[in-house]
Amino acid sequence: MRIAIISGSARINNNTLRVAKAIERLLEPTHLVRIIDFQTYDIPLMAQGGLNPALLSDFQKGLIQAFDESEVILIVSPEYNWTTTPEILNMLNYLPNKPFEHLFNNKVFAFVGVSTGKGGKAPALHLMQIVSKLISFGNNESIISSKIFESHFTKEVLTIDGQSLGNEMYDKGLLDFCNYTLKLAERWFR
Repeated sequence: MRIAIISGSARINNNTLRVAKAIERLLEPTHLVRIIDFQTYDIPLMAQGGLNPALLSDFQKGLIQAFDESEVILIVSPEYNWTTTPEILNMLNYLPNKPFEHLFNNKVFAFVGVSTGKGGKAPALHLMQIVSKLISFGNNESIISSKIFESHFTKEVLTIDGQSLGNEMYDKGLLDFCNYTLKLAERWFR
């Protein structure tokens, strides 16, 4: 299965990328996984003119290609003032529109919220609601996983390159989330 992991934090050395790399480690042995790292994010704001398909940056091309080629889209978002990041919201303002609206068709979407403490639920739930509305409004046929993952105390459970630091409960929860998402995708694409 082809899986895109959107690591939705533009901050340097962010925890979101740690979680994205941990998910990649779990999925990569049997799936084609691609991480889109928002540290190189450069999508302009709405008032700045939009995305021109003929003039896309390397980041924009990679993001659109990852959406286009993947069957599963995992969006990993830090908890940013009790919601998702402005970069993710801006991306979701552009991509469901022409000429990119097909990127939300025939996909399985799943969401992860990341926190340095105990948190992460709010951005995942917020993204579920937004993406659900975008799929519905665009008359697309995609599905959203009902299972989210909350990455609590991320620096204490994962190294910077996504290696587990041995927290069995965290590791089991992340594996369960990945397995659930894959089972859902297998049913959807059967």
